[in-house]
Amino acid sequence: MFSSLFSDASAVIAADLNAYYDGLAEHQPLLFRDWRAAVQRESAALRRLLRKHNAQRVLDSSGTVGLHAIAAAMHATAVTAVCPTPAVLERAQHNAAQFRLEQAIAFLCADLNALSDSVTGSFDIALLKGGIVTHWLTDQAISAALSALHSLLRPEGVLILSLPAFDLLLEDRPRLVPRHVHENLPDGRAILFDLYDWQATEPLSVLHNIFIVRGDGDSFSATRFGVLQRALRRAELEQLLNTAGFVVQQAEMNGWELHITAERA
Repeated sequence: MFSSLFSDASAVIAADLNAYYDGLAEHQPLLFRDWRAAVQRESAALRRLLRKHNAQRVLDSSGTVGLHAIAAAMHATAVTAVCPTPAVLERAQHNAAQFRLEQAIAFLCADLNALSDSVTGSFDIALLKGGIVTHWLTDQAISAALSALHSLLRPEGVLILSLPAFDLLLEDRPRLVPRHVHENLPDGRAILFDLYDWQATEPLSVLHNIFIVRGDGDSFSATRFGVLQRALRRAELEQLLNTAGFVVQQAEMNGWELHITAERA
């Protein structure tokens, strides 16, 4: 059963990052056991950070469909969310409307690699979460993005990053990692898991595949969303942050995620 299911799966392997973002946009809430609960948890975490840094102006450059921007808008007075494609922007606006916060967030469609070309202003906090920093495969690309964020932060402004904890993942290089199951959807069930295809590249990279298997009874189909990620170790990222003009204030593990707080020097 499973071999035929996978062979028939439609592959959405990104020829470029925007194709990946577009393909995954409408499905992103499924990546969480409970989308609304995930927003509330993120809101609680950001509330502490916003208060600590007396922050009101937030730039969300995480490239997601509104999770972090919505969470920030529950507390900050000015939130700008940068979306990489029109499809992502439309979905983010839709998600913000579910929380009645669509008017509280300024949504922009812009290239995440060239933020300073499209975004103006001075922000207290910038968010680069959800592992999007790993989508830039070279030191040069990561440095360019970090430098752009540095230029958009006020002096002593704070950059908040989250990404997979590759220092741990690289110890065992897992292949198949289960996520969760959504029951009682309009079309039945949704079963999610990740498949990692580790690459023999320098620097290290991995093809991260997200499978969403949907259906009911004996009829299921699978969709795969794949993106090449830089297997970015903590020491590498901290060096790139330092080079871009940041001072790392805190780095901590939360499950299989690495969370870093860095201040604009």
